Parts: sequence; C-alpha cells; structure tokens
Amino acid sequence: MTRFYIIGIIAMLLSSCGARTSGSQEEGDTLHLKYSSLLSIIRHDGFTEVNVRNPWKEGMILHTYILVPREAALPEDLPHGSVIRTPVERATVFTTVHCALLNSIGRGDNIVGVAEVKYIKIPYIQERVRKGLIADCGSGMAPMVEKIIEVKPDIIMLSPFENSGGYGKLEETGIPLVECAEYMETSPLARAEWMKFYGMLFGETERVDSLFAVVDSSYNALKAQVQQVGVGRSVLIDKMVGSVWYVPGGKSTLGQMIKDAGGRYPWATDEHSGSLSLPFETVLERAGDAEVWMYRYSSDHEQTYSELQSGYHGYKQLKAFADKQVYGCNVEKTLFYEESPFRPDLLLSDFIQILHPDRSQTTPLRYYRKLNE
Repeated sequence: MTRFYIIGIIAMLLSSCGARTSGSQEEGDTLHLKYSSLLSIIRHDGFTEVNVRNPWKEGMILHTYILVPREAALPEDLPHGSVIRTPVERATVFTTVHCALLNSIGRGDNIVGVAEVKYIKIPYIQERVRKGLIADCGSGMAPMVEKIIEVKPDIIMLSPFENSGGYGKLEETGIPLVECAEYMETSPLARAEWMKFYGMLFGETERVDSLFAVVDSSYNALKAQVQQVGVGRSVLIDKMVGSVWYVPGGKSTLGQMIKDAGGRYPWATDEHSGSLSLPFETVLERAGDAEVWMYRYSSDHEQTYSELQSGYHGYKQLKAFADKQVYGCNVEKTLFYEESPFRPDLLLSDFIQILHPDRSQTTPLRYYRKLNE
C-alpha cells in the first residue's frame, strides 16, 4: 500500500455527520471570510462560535465549536456545540499537514500526541517523539485511546470523511474533536483560509492573518500572470491505486488549481469536490490524449518511465507517456503534504511552469520533477 493511498485514507478518516441544521445565530459579529464555503465564524460577547458546514449534506452542520477564552468565566446560555478553552495548550494531531501548520506558526510545542508518526516528515516533531515529549498514539484508523487520554489533550485534530459512522471510543473521551474538513473546500485559497480557524484555537490570530495575506497575495499574483499568458497544456492527474484511478473532481482544490494555472482538464466540468474512482478504461477514453501527466508517488528514489510502466502496463497507451511528458512528485523527498494545503501558492507555481513550458521560468520546480528515461 503506497504512502499516498494510506494518507488519502487518513486524510478522510472517520466523520461525524451531525443532524443539526444551524448553530446559534443570535447577536454577534460575523467574521468575513474571503473564500471558505464551509466555515462561518461569529464573535459574540464572551465567546466565538464556529460552524463547520457538512460538505456531504447540503444545509447541514457537521460541527459547532464554542471558543471561550481560557481565563474567562464560562458564559451562561451558550449555544449547543463543543466548548474549547482558548488558547489551546495541548493537542493531539492525527495529520501531518496540521502538524506542519502548527509548527510553522510557532505552536509545535503544543502538540502532545500524534497518529501515523512514520508519515510525519517534520524533523522537529520526530525528535520530540523520540524524546518522549510527543506520544505516538498509533494508527489514525485505530488510535490508542488510552494513550490519548494519558497525554490530556485539550483537543484532538482529525480529518472527517463521508459515511464513516462516527468516531467510536474517541467520542466517549469527552475531548473536543476538531473536524478538519478543509480538504473538501472547492478552491485552494478556501482550503488555506481554514488556518484562520486554527489560529484562533491556538491564540495566533494575528500571525495567521499575516500568513494568509501572503498566501492570498502570492496566489492571486501568479493567477494574474497566467491570464496574460493564455491557455496552457491539457493535463492528467495522479495514477492507478490498485484497480482504481482516483481522479480529482472538477470542483476539488486540485481541479480549481489546474484552472487557475491555465491548464485544460478533462474533468473540469465535473461537480465533485472530492475524487472520482474510475477504471483505467474510462480514464484512457477521456484523458488518454492529455499532453502532460502529473502524478504523486512514494519511493526512496526518483522513478523512471520503465519503473512507472512496470506498475501498470496500460500507462504506455497515454499520449503523455509516449511523448515523455510525465512529471512525478515523490512525497518521500518533498514536503508536498506538509506544505501545499496551506501554501497553495507554492504548488500553483509548479503547475504553471509545467502547463506553460514555453513561458520563461524564474523559479525551480518545488515538488514535481520530469521523469528520467
């Protein structure tokens, strides 16, 4: 099982599909969010209410969080939701991307437990695990609940996924579960904007606002440059996993990024914000003539064309394979998963360079490399 496949599962681990239709909307100041369609943040007197819309059930709320300053008295008549005292001092984190974000905003010390530690390529986190300062809480799919309780986290950060049936024993701990559903947003900047919510949790609002301003400005500047260049090459994304090709939906963050990079995508008109599970024959029929192929893989070395073909014989039928226009992102050698969700501007730069090869390039590719013979 490849690292990409495992992380794909972990990234969609266990959901709580609540039946609430709305959170409390009584008097309060709604925080303006530029891009997110899943978050709403309302500041009230004495607390902040954060509603996460259910990305799989229109009009429903996945979770409501009530953020109350740690030193303040608990207000009376709070709306229904998970109460979290802020700033959070101790967190168990199930995903490498959120570990990376917390570390980047100076809150790595607040991580007291992690899941899937072998997939977290952050030296600081790995060192603290070795020293016993961060607990290894086992698999994200079957976490060691007793270990989590032992480290006494204020919150558990994990990623939900559709129709999981709940969180099992984790729900019985009474520890607030922060459902990190940003991967279901429909644009890269909407996904990145969730850092504002996480900044509120950890008392780093100003720092995160400044970081997002940089990401927003950089991404839109790159997007504007592409609009001056025109349409780029057609592209196929990712590869077979077992008997299935997981193709990013047209409304997914990758689908939107291809559009922002000026690329032509065979599934551009698709309405899914997640991935489509397709057989190779369907992918070949619809995207076999794509001019360039970009995929992610996990290896201790850079892949070659022969090695790629040995994984699935049908790849040789793809135009991009025959024309030697294949770019691979080795997630073992890059920080793709750790950086790109909250720094989509860095990934957009790679997309633009690959989809517009005739454009003068000013920076080297960060994540992708053209395959060697």
